[in-house]
Amino acid sequence: MTRLRTLLTRFAVVTALMPTAALGLAAPSQASESAAIWRPPVESRWQYQLQGNPAYASTGGINVDICEVPQSGGACVRPTVFDIDLYAAEEVTGNNKTLNTAAVKAIHARGAKAICYIDAGSIEEFRPDYKQFTDWHASHGNSLLGKPFSPEFPNERWANINNDKGQRDFLLKMMAARVDKCVQAGFDGVEFDVVNAHEEGKKVTGWTISPATQLIYNRALADLAHSKGLSVALKNDLSQVDELVSSFDYAINEQCFEFDECSELSAFVKAGKPVFQVEYETSPASFCGKAKKLKFNSLKKPSDYSLYDKPYKPCR
Repeated sequence: MTRLRTLLTRFAVVTALMPTAALGLAAPSQASESAAIWRPPVESRWQYQLQGNPAYASTGGINVDICEVPQSGGACVRPTVFDIDLYAAEEVTGNNKTLNTAAVKAIHARGAKAICYIDAGSIEEFRPDYKQFTDWHASHGNSLLGKPFSPEFPNERWANINNDKGQRDFLLKMMAARVDKCVQAGFDGVEFDVVNAHEEGKKVTGWTISPATQLIYNRALADLAHSKGLSVALKNDLSQVDELVSSFDYAINEQCFEFDECSELSAFVKAGKPVFQVEYETSPASFCGKAKKLKFNSLKKPSDYSLYDKPYKPCR
């Protein structure tokens, strides 16, 4: 995959950044926010479960008691951080609007923390607010919804994060409403997914997104999360780690060992911030040793990219 390295100065980006007030948010108070926001230790064991298991109906399909033997061997281990969807699984609840509140409460009862998964860079057809995106798209010259995300995920489309017709302003307004629901459900942090459109290019996304535009959007998302009292993950976007590590509290990465690009994420560990990492097609025996040296919190999930509770194989 293409990795672009931007050399933009921070001044150039900040001058283009929308004021926080324009999003209906108060300017962040760094001192007060920092004390209240949860920030995990560098070596925190995590679980990535975005799909529900009907066996755990009382927690919306989330297996909050999972305990598995790690690749390193020994007794079973439990995650201290759960990355789960904002909404409980529809196949468990019978609707797509039930917040994952029950799961978050159960996670907290076990002394762990919960990260709220939100897609910020593509528009998913199965979300309860989907019609607001399509209505805006139709009324603004079809300028928001791009190409299908991928053959594996055809029911979502790349979002246009440019702002020539107010697309980015609208997206951030919608993300603010979603983050409010994360707060309502009791989450501790938020993962904004699909924030690397500039790396993929117009042939993939349908839009021309510059590195500068991606930085503007990603920093605005980080500010949004912090303004709501939540910590925030940088999802992938490895080509901009150096520019974004100061804005985000931890990194979430998919397949950096498979693509030999994990070195980009070392900036997070050096800054005392954890890296939560997952592989799908690589065996734990081949990447867990490297993950240990890098102090990454790595785990193995199935090669079909499904994210149920099991299989779950943490490295340590």
